[in-house]
Parts: sequence; C-alpha cells; structure tokens
Amino acid sequence: QLIALDIYGNKLKELKRRARRAGAFNIETRVIDSTKVIKKLHNSADRVLIDAPCTGLGVLSRNPDAKWKLQPDFVEKIQSTQQSILKDYSKIVKPGGKMVYATCSILPSENQEQIKKFLKTEEGSDFSIEKQKTVLSSESGYDGFYMCLMAKKEDKK
Repeated sequence: QLIALDIYGNKLKELKRRARRAGAFNIETRVIDSTKVIKKLHNSADRVLIDAPCTGLGVLSRNPDAKWKLQPDFVEKIQSTQQSILKDYSKIVKPGGKMVYATCSILPSENQEQIKKFLKTEEGSDFSIEKQKTVLSSESGYDGFYMCLMAKKEDKK
C-alpha cells in the first residue's frame, strides 16, 4: 500500500491518473487539509519520501528566468516550510524505517543545512544520514537536485 499526501487535490488526481496508466493500483491519496491527516499516520510508514517545495534552482536550464524572480523573503519562507515539513512528516516514519528528503534545488541552505538543522531537533534526533547526493546540472546534463536518505533508529527492546 502506498499513501500519497499533498495539500493540492489536483496534484493527487494527476498522480492517480498517471499511476493507473503505469499499472499501479495500490495508491491511496489523501489531501492534507488538517494536522489530523498526519497524526493518524504517526509511526506507521516503512518509507517516506518528502518531495519538498523549494526554490527550483536546480531546474534553471529549463526555466532561466526563475533566478530573477527569487526574492530573499521567499527563500526564507520556503526554508521555514521545508523545516516544518521535515519535522511533521518524519513522525510518520516508524522505528527502523527510512525517509528521503528531496528538492529540485542546489542551494545548501535548502538541502544539507536543512538536514543538519533537522537532525538537531527533537523530531530528528532518532534519524541518521545513510546517503546524500547533490546532482548539478552543469556536471550531469540533467536537472539539478538534492536527495538525502535517512534511517530512523529501531526501538530499544
């Protein structure tokens, strides 16, 4: 069973449509319209993928005007949102589970620094980094992005 969560119902409908076209029928979608959606899932998931909202600076090759539209207050707001998402959604991961944090940004402040900050919080204290990677479009020829795989400690028995 795969549960997909988003604050935008139209994104979930599109996900479900694409999944059916690919032959995947085990996806349940839920719109995040209150904190109850997350609380009901605490300590229930083997795996969590956070595709965090970001500045999108990794996709500049496809959208070069984006860099001129960025305002400092937007960057600060998005980083605050990213940290909140990490703290809230990490609670879904059950002990022994894994979580991936990913962005289409190449800014360390949205990536490595977010993870460092998260690991120092109460919510992040049970997690450790297994792998992380930044892909730069200038080196790969693809969009730039960041991903970090973290593991949550097993419960002590």
